[in-house]
Amino acid sequence: MWAIDGAQKSGSGTIVRTAVALSALLGEPLRIHNIRAKRDNPGLRPQHLKAVEAAGALVQAELVGAEVGSKEIFFRPKSGALGGEFFWDIGTAGSTTMLALTLLPIAVFAQKPSVFRIRGGLFQDFAPSAFHTKEVLLPALRTIGVKAEVTLIRPGYVPRGGGEIELRVEPGTGPLRPIRRESLEKPLRFWGISLASHLKERKVAERLASRCQEELAKHGVVAEFRVLNDDTSVQPGAALALFAEDQRGARMGADQAGAPGRPAEKIAEFVAHSLLEDLNCGATVDRHLADQLILYAALAQGESFYLIPAFTDHVEANLWLVETLLGAKWELQGKALWIKGIGYARG
Repeated sequence: MWAIDGAQKSGSGTIVRTAVALSALLGEPLRIHNIRAKRDNPGLRPQHLKAVEAAGALVQAELVGAEVGSKEIFFRPKSGALGGEFFWDIGTAGSTTMLALTLLPIAVFAQKPSVFRIRGGLFQDFAPSAFHTKEVLLPALRTIGVKAEVTLIRPGYVPRGGGEIELRVEPGTGPLRPIRRESLEKPLRFWGISLASHLKERKVAERLASRCQEELAKHGVVAEFRVLNDDTSVQPGAALALFAEDQRGARMGADQAGAPGRPAEKIAEFVAHSLLEDLNCGATVDRHLADQLILYAALAQGESFYLIPAFTDHVEANLWLVETLLGAKWELQGKALWIKGIGYARG
């Protein structure tokens, strides 16, 4: 049985989600203890519990300790990844994208196509936004053989959630190709999405886009924005995303959700500065993509290479997990990250 100390490295829910996904994929029983030990509210939160349960449903896993607040779980897969159609309601504003990304590597090697409809939050702090998943992560994964599409059905924000996404995955049998991003081929194209729900009269979406364009213009950058005024969400909310694409189609992004006391102008400035910081430091992936790609690079056949903006706790935790559980080797020199994949293929 694999045994993972959840207090290691970041001590976050990332360890739970990644370890459970790999356990389900490889059919290895797993014990995780000290779950989220470094967080103010340790143990499984509703969104982490739903991720464990959903991954378990894909492999008919036996679960022990799977309840909110639990600091230890046992996860024992009983079958290969099944695929099929599923619906999960996190029940809070917990991240739908985090749940989807837990399931994605399992579904990539499932026995049949998968359709996951997930209800909860789409835009919040400390989680990848639905915009970033759709416009940056999944296009990057398609270049290495992952066939997946996400559809944003309804926005969802903190604290009520109620948003929905749908993830569709066509499985493959062979190993994934390695990820190679030695450089970005310029000039870059910039564009973005500005979303506001039930805030049309205050022109929040327009203000977000306009202020971001003003900030980018100071650095000689021109970006087109798609402005979306939504009235389907269960509460008011807003989100801004900015993307850059090179001549080969490689994308990077930055985003932020609205929050009480957070002016639209501050959101716009944060998003513009975040993406420009990642680009100006010479990285070929953004700060979110840097850790999101690690699992797929570790599963791929061959050596992946890309330049990261910084060695974050999420990068460290994911590298530690793929080496500990998969035996994937890696090397980091400055911002240059190499990962030697294991060439996993469905048996």
